[in-house]
Amino acid sequence: MSNWAFGSLLDRVDEQREQPEWVAGLWHDDARVLQVGERGTLPLTAEGALRLIPVSGAYDPQRHFLLGVRDGVPVFAEQAVLDEDAKPLIFLGHLLDDADREVAIVATALLAWHAAEQHCGRCGAVTESHRGGFSRYCTSCHCDHFPRHDPAVIVAVVDDDDRILLGHHVNWDEHRMSLLAGFVAVGESFEQAVHRELAEEADLTLDAVRYVGSQPWPFPRSLMVGFVAHSPTTHFRVDGREIIRAEWFTRDQVHARLAEETLKLPGGWSIAHRIIQDWLAGRLPDPRT
Repeated sequence: MSNWAFGSLLDRVDEQREQPEWVAGLWHDDARVLQVGERGTLPLTAEGALRLIPVSGAYDPQRHFLLGVRDGVPVFAEQAVLDEDAKPLIFLGHLLDDADREVAIVATALLAWHAAEQHCGRCGAVTESHRGGFSRYCTSCHCDHFPRHDPAVIVAVVDDDDRILLGHHVNWDEHRMSLLAGFVAVGESFEQAVHRELAEEADLTLDAVRYVGSQPWPFPRSLMVGFVAHSPTTHFRVDGREIIRAEWFTRDQVHARLAEETLKLPGGWSIAHRIIQDWLAGRLPDPRT
């Protein structure tokens, strides 16, 4: 899904999943299961779609998590041991259509959360899956726990000449560059996080910030919140720890470097790719208006 501003293709059936019997009743011959490997790997069919298999055996609310209903078909996820052909979502996202990509994102994020939340954060007792897998219940202090996103901001910074700032992260391959990004700190608004991250990573001051869009990013369960921002100055200084170099680019420079294969942009299903493509096409809004 290149643009997450539209309605979901997966009905989470929030009200009905409060009823355990109703959820269990969806475990029938028409339902499908997405198996997810221990490290978030996913199986594909020969045609490049998610491999959703028919249900088998008895329904186990502690193993089988209801993702939702898609086109009238209940879709569950379960942890499984998969063959070596299964690959992590980060390498498969661009191959999937919008419907499969949404199922894959929900499944990998949800199963990562379940794996990490086996015990109550308040009292340490064992928790168990409730609401078809969309919450965990503490058997001791009776507290409900719900899946959480870790919000992060990702920012297209432009200057007076409408150039864009792209940075290179220390862990990336040589030619890869992208927008600057970082997690939102406790007590921050998204906009405050934008100002702080650009000050920390590039020593840049911003005079305008505007929201662009968002995307779930299940690695393991982040929410990327995209912005475009304007800097009144062009001088920057990278932090040298995470971002080890950065450059201002014109559109012609981006196209030329891509053709020379001396620049690699983020993958096609990421919000970073969409924002950069919107800037290249002149569709990115002016943050000062």
